[in-house]
Amino acid sequence: MFKTVRGRLIAIVITLAAAGWQLYTQGLKLGLDLQGGMHLVLEVDDPNGTLTAEAKADMIDRVDRIIRTRIDELGVEEPLIQKVGNDRLIVELAGLDDEDQAKEIIQTAAFLEFKLVLPTADMESALPRMDRAIVARLGVDSIRALGRDVGGQRGSNIEELLFGGDTAASAQADSASAQADSAAAQDENAADALRPLGSLLNFGDAEGTFLVGAEDVAEVDAFLALPEVQRAMPRGQTLQWGSDVVGRGARNYRRLFVLEEDAFLTGEYLENATAGRDPQFNQSQVQFELSRAGGRLFQRFSGQHVGDYLAIVLDGEVMSAPVIRDRIGSRGQIEMGAGTPLDEARDLALVLRAGALPAKLNIMEERTVGPSLGRDSIDQGEVAGIVGLLAVLVVMIAYYRVAGVLAVLALGFYVVLVLGGLAGLGATLTVPGIAGLILSVGMAVDANVLIFERIREEIAAGRATPTAVSEGFGNALSAIVDANITTLITALILFQFGTGPVRGFAVTLSIGIVASFISAIFVTRTLFLVHLRGKKASDPISI
Repeated sequence: MFKTVRGRLIAIVITLAAAGWQLYTQGLKLGLDLQGGMHLVLEVDDPNGTLTAEAKADMIDRVDRIIRTRIDELGVEEPLIQKVGNDRLIVELAGLDDEDQAKEIIQTAAFLEFKLVLPTADMESALPRMDRAIVARLGVDSIRALGRDVGGQRGSNIEELLFGGDTAASAQADSASAQADSAAAQDENAADALRPLGSLLNFGDAEGTFLVGAEDVAEVDAFLALPEVQRAMPRGQTLQWGSDVVGRGARNYRRLFVLEEDAFLTGEYLENATAGRDPQFNQSQVQFELSRAGGRLFQRFSGQHVGDYLAIVLDGEVMSAPVIRDRIGSRGQIEMGAGTPLDEARDLALVLRAGALPAKLNIMEERTVGPSLGRDSIDQGEVAGIVGLLAVLVVMIAYYRVAGVLAVLALGFYVVLVLGGLAGLGATLTVPGIAGLILSVGMAVDANVLIFERIREEIAAGRATPTAVSEGFGNALSAIVDANITTLITALILFQFGTGPVRGFAVTLSIGIVASFISAIFVTRTLFLVHLRGKKASDPISI
């Protein structure tokens, strides 16, 4: 495909379209320094000074895990959570609206529960009753307006219909006023046929679970929050989400677990949890220790439910659901399976310890970064970027003439590719990221300068124009590769060991390096091939 000019142009157009589509649909995420937000410094409360440095470090690890679990509740994307020393944690939440809610959620102690996973049979039997409750609350017309008919097509206005939207109220009012005796029977039959909730629940891949498409989670949550639906559930049972995303085919799903409503054990009885490997079978496992009272409760419960699944629930989300293989007392272990990485076992052990966290968190420093600061940074970054780009364009065109114009066109491809790459990867753009972007623009221009100077040398040596262009690109390739690889290695090291703004700079610089390499070697050469089409070998080139 890349051997012909047409094939190269098609590849460029496809790449531009893909990058442009990512930029248009995903948009760029802005960091705390660009859109404002909240900066908190948290410290473990130890008024009596009884905690050792190791104990404080462990508690900071637990707090880190808890906050990462709760970020979705705050509606914040790409938070910065960074440990400082052994006893402090920095949390930056960009674009946060409700600061009081953030502080309350972050400072609230984690709540760990152990619940029995139940078969789905009773919940499946109750689904028609739950569907009817939803239809009765919203009305047939409103459900159909959602697109949640018998076929189960996805709707988009569930929050408006459920929680105070005028559409739902007016739809119900219109339906009520228009009902007659004959229409009532038809509506009742239609209501029985609708499955607004049942159509969203798929058969689960594990005992006691349903699978829900990731795009339908918010809608299912809204349905389950209705008091009428809660009353229609089987007595003593509840539905709670699993924390993991499950891939099946081309779709992502979340597990919805059927659990006993009341926990038989909570985190207050847990004393410790550690991860390791079974020396006999080399499989990952988590060993935990309970208090005496907790051991008695666990022994009684596990003895009655050998072979059943036990849900470990942190802050309302099921983190794991291992099977109970034997009676467990004060000491027990959770087998993760031979193929499970040890890191997952460590994470589960951290979840268990986090749920038993006794210490309180103090906010040692709190700063609210206003949007005006972010606006100033954006404006200054735009000015710097525009001035820099204009200066580059003028110098390239004035010095290299037609070749400079081709380089400018390739630079336009580079800019779209970088911004589309940032949007597609979900990377957050910060002020240091803008600096990385401007730096990579310079590298893209530098690569073109190397190529053009090599072409000039070949023309001065008496080479024919096509040969000079080909040799120029070939001779400059090694220098461009060396420069890009060394800079890319540095950027990757910054990303690996840096934090916060440094990582933002590294991400933008890395994407820019790759894009600049493609732009200089592939796009610029393709534009030269187009420019040289129809020219004789002896015709001069404007460079």
